[in-house]
Amino acid sequence: MMVTDRLRTRFQAIWPRLDEKGRRLWAASEAKAIGRGGVKAVHEVTGMSRSVISQGIHEVEGVRPVPEGRIRRAGAGRKSLKVTDETLLADLKALVESSTMGNPESPLLWTTQSLRSLTSQLKAMGHRVGHVTVGALLDAQGYSLQGNRKTLEGSAHPDRDAQFQFIAARVKATMEQGQPVISVDTKKKELIGLYKNGGKSYRPKGDPVKVKVHDFEDKQLGKVAPYGIYDLTHNEAWVNVGTDHDTSAFAVESIRRWWHMMGKERYPQAVRLMITADSGGSNGARVRLWKTELQKLTNETGLEIQVSHFPPGTSKWNKIEHRLFSAISLNWRGRPLINHEVVINLIESTTTRTGLKVRAVLDTNHYPKGVRVSNAELKAISHHPESFHGEWNYTISKKHE
Repeated sequence: MMVTDRLRTRFQAIWPRLDEKGRRLWAASEAKAIGRGGVKAVHEVTGMSRSVISQGIHEVEGVRPVPEGRIRRAGAGRKSLKVTDETLLADLKALVESSTMGNPESPLLWTTQSLRSLTSQLKAMGHRVGHVTVGALLDAQGYSLQGNRKTLEGSAHPDRDAQFQFIAARVKATMEQGQPVISVDTKKKELIGLYKNGGKSYRPKGDPVKVKVHDFEDKQLGKVAPYGIYDLTHNEAWVNVGTDHDTSAFAVESIRRWWHMMGKERYPQAVRLMITADSGGSNGARVRLWKTELQKLTNETGLEIQVSHFPPGTSKWNKIEHRLFSAISLNWRGRPLINHEVVINLIESTTTRTGLKVRAVLDTNHYPKGVRVSNAELKAISHHPESFHGEWNYTISKKHE
């Protein structure tokens, strides 16, 4: 058997069991044992560069020792692209942000764009990166790739992705102009009283909070409907905790309160407010009362109000869901919401590693259901639909009498 054949046999047996340092020293030992032509032979069998094999020989001979406990000398090896290309990760996040799918309340996300598509866009932005590296960066950020567009959310609107892109562009332009952008929605209604709340929280061992066996509503305490307003620019939120019906009047009153208590101070020069919302519920795209109430708000504040709705079946992609509501749910998990004060305190104590700040108030006003808006009232609204899906994207401006 030739020298290289015996070397290849030993290589296949030992190589997978060695770390980088061990491989370097093993290759050096084999090269020394072969003698003349040993470096070349080991290079051809292992694929290891000749300079690394030569370095190993110096280490074996004691000419160039490696500090104990290290695989390689300090500072050796190729620098990570995250170190040499400071904007790579930020640009990659920006590309996938508007095309992210999956349940945002879960750590698992996935992107609708392929690795090669993302790589091409990054290269166009001036980054020197390959699709393998892009995949590794996405994996480190909690993303995974899906080979199939069909998901459990049901049938997708054909313009769903186009609407996502439209919203992303509109939000970006509005924020660059220094105008407020808010994400709004109603969190699910919560029973008030000694009722089981999902999740676990730390308690003295053997002393769980005792709650009611059945979740029959306490007529005196009732339920609450937390309506949230999340400020995308400042990572701040306002939650209006309603005790009555979740109507469009309640939704717009919540936005009104945010503007007077937080927004106006944050944006003293604002002339326009952009709202991203679901297509259904009290702020639904087809709800007449939502638009008439927004008209009242713009008349009061003088703000032009732009609205963009997420397509049906995509409510979880609204920023407020995973930047505010999921954090609130985590904060009060395992804790019964025994009264309104507890609800307010738990909401206001909610924060995240990104520095989320939340303010909350109790809204005991009555918001009757079944309020009808006539055709004449609807026609009187200063409503300006966009050319792209005007039913989802529109502007309501102040009416001049």
